[in-house]
Amino acid sequence: MADHVARLLLVASRSVGFVGKRFGEACEEANRGSIEALRAAGSPWPSILRYGYWPRVKPAFRAIVLLRWDINLRESAVLGLVGAGGIGVALNTAMNLFQWDRVAVVLLAIFGVVVVAEVIVTQVRQRIL
Repeated sequence: MADHVARLLLVASRSVGFVGKRFGEACEEANRGSIEALRAAGSPWPSILRYGYWPRVKPAFRAIVLLRWDINLRESAVLGLVGAGGIGVALNTAMNLFQWDRVAVVLLAIFGVVVVAEVIVTQVRQRIL
């Protein structure tokens, strides 16, 4: 159980770092007009963040989160191939035992999950972006 938590924290920390870096870049590229106007009016930092930055970076943030979710889904299968658990372990075990029918089923399951995830991401992007 502790191994699963450690792997989850590893993937989560990498994802948080990726999203944070991209979010910071989006904030740097945001149009500064309204942000400077809020600062000139003496608005507190939370108001500047909520009304100045967030409306300009919200689409980029959502796109970044969707991209990272898609990457995490695909990485989970690869992590299993190197012994980190999950469906990749089932694939690795079946390949080591030369159970090609089982390999085919696991690969089809991975492919199905990736396709379903791609459809979900595409629909969410169309709705929110």
